[in-house]
Amino acid sequence: MKVIETKLPEVKIIELKVFGDERGFFMETYHQQRYAEVAGISNVFVQDNHSGSRLGTLRGLHYQLKKPQGKLVRVVSGKIFDVAVDIRSNSPSFGDWVGTILDTEERKQIWVPPGFAHGFYVMSEWAEVEYKTTDFYSPEWERTILWNDEDIAITWPVDASHPPIVSAKDSRGCRLRDAEVY
Repeated sequence: MKVIETKLPEVKIIELKVFGDERGFFMETYHQQRYAEVAGISNVFVQDNHSGSRLGTLRGLHYQLKKPQGKLVRVVSGKIFDVAVDIRSNSPSFGDWVGTILDTEERKQIWVPPGFAHGFYVMSEWAEVEYKTTDFYSPEWERTILWNDEDIAITWPVDASHPPIVSAKDSRGCRLRDAEVY
């Protein structure tokens, strides 16, 4: 595996080693010791999640105020633009974001550590996303920041013919300046 640093040092992009032949491919998607040694990710994962979404779906920006979750995200089908936003109030990069494309061709992962909001936009007809979390889902602590908050100014690769499909909950998210943060 190869670790790619981002402009937010805590957020990492991981390129997995893929072994392929005429039968197909094999890849190791998580190895606790290797992730700790190579990527510096020594967190314990307690829950795996899997979502499926159609073209234009935009999920996020989500985080849990208490019981913050780190997320190790990958795409098992399709293509997404995945985003992490630093929402640690004492961080020099507070409000900064990093985004990357995750798809089934490159088979990369993104590590979104606790203290960051997370979201993604689906760029293919269908996408399935799997992610490991470092804490359990706690709906009472879940918070949402508006995906199009002008103060964060994420450059989403939105296709004009497929405007974002946002849930009612996500459309009621708040601006970063009004959000409860870490």
